[in-house]
Amino acid sequence: MAYKRQLQTALDRFDQGLARLHGMVKRGQNTQALHFMNNELKDRYDELQNIINITPENDQSRVGFLGGR
Repeated sequence: MAYKRQLQTALDRFDQGLARLHGMVKRGQNTQALHFMNNELKDRYDELQNIINITPENDQSRVGFLGGR
């Protein structure tokens, strides 16, 4: 269960980052948007990717696309 919570938290953080990026682009803040993408959003994506690449200890906590039931 901790794996699923950690994954959901990372997904939520990435989603919030995408919403923030969308707002910047919509307001025409392209320079700030590029800086955000190359720094904070990239970090959030890397965090999510690292969690997805971790194999849980048992099949019960696996996400479907990682070979769970």
